[in-house]
Amino acid sequence: MSAASDKSLWSSGAERMCRRIDQNLGVLKSEFPHWANSQTGQWTTTPDGDWTGGAWPGMLWLAAKRTGDTRYRDAARLWSSRLKPRARLQTAFKGFGFYYGAALGDVLCADTDAAALALEAAESLKGQFDNRLGLIPLGGDAEESEDVGNSFSSIDSLQATPLLFWAAQKTGDASYADVAARHTSRVLDVHMRSDGSIVQSSELNPKDGGIVRHFTHKGFSDDSVWGRAQAWGLVYTAIALAHRPQEKRWMEQLMKGADWWLANVPSSMIAFWDFNDPAIPDTETDTAATAITCSALLKLAQLALSEGHRARYRDAGERTAAALVGNFLTPVGENRDRPDGMLVGACFNKRRDARAQDSATNAETIFGSYYLFESLNVLDGLVEAARI
Repeated sequence: MSAASDKSLWSSGAERMCRRIDQNLGVLKSEFPHWANSQTGQWTTTPDGDWTGGAWPGMLWLAAKRTGDTRYRDAARLWSSRLKPRARLQTAFKGFGFYYGAALGDVLCADTDAAALALEAAESLKGQFDNRLGLIPLGGDAEESEDVGNSFSSIDSLQATPLLFWAAQKTGDASYADVAARHTSRVLDVHMRSDGSIVQSSELNPKDGGIVRHFTHKGFSDDSVWGRAQAWGLVYTAIALAHRPQEKRWMEQLMKGADWWLANVPSSMIAFWDFNDPAIPDTETDTAATAITCSALLKLAQLALSEGHRARYRDAGERTAAALVGNFLTPVGENRDRPDGMLVGACFNKRRDARAQDSATNAETIFGSYYLFESLNVLDGLVEAARI
């Protein structure tokens, strides 16, 4: 694939996703998109955004930056403001919603209202840090399939890191960055295995922070590698490293985790929902995990120390994006009636203990779509990968 055709692929893919954004603006009223039926494009929604809520205004902020069209910015501001009831919930996962849904409005569009909302959430999130555990626990309001309490953690909780680093940069208050750094180091050390693979969840001793057990909320088994666990670890470590490039340990962990992904993902570059599902290849793909990792690879392509490593990760990121656009971004397959620009083929959650609103396979997920849209805009030259 030539450089010229690469550029055309990224641009056309982003434009197709903008058409899906336009279609969504016409059908979404007050509830947030969560996941969509891959055949009809119809959304399952949540009233307050749940943990995924920030992905939708995040896409709108990117569309506003990409096009300069004020209607996208106006819509982003509206949907961002609707996240406010979640700003002080006790959940580490609100880092996702308020980083992409609000802080990104400051980063991309210098929006003061979005920045103020993001800072409100960041202040609350910083206060959730537990010195005994050395991290921000999931919290009593976290969206998981069992009671998580105040001594449970997961690799997903690295979602707190970008918002805290952004708040430190925005306010000049180093305490936000200190919490972000301590949280990042501890969560990675608890959840990354020696081979670079990542376990999703952990229970910690509330008295001293010792590891009681490792397990999974969403993967095949406690010993398996759930695709999104690996992906979350990669993307949030990359964002943390962009803020603190001097952290050699994070770089080692990020590269080991990325290399594990590249050594174990199929030649198609599209991950299955869990790397250890014995039904592979006759099981579900997860294009959401793949899109998250695409974003991480493009960031690592900018952050890696050697030219050879940067080129390798850039190539892997481009091949991943091309596979997603070519095989899973509608229109693909026989059904030509569904909306353009849907990233289908995502496995939201297939476990029997999944929350009802999360039980979906071969779906479009709003967060998977966000990360592909981000990646295409990075590849198209709109924004530097390590900036967001």
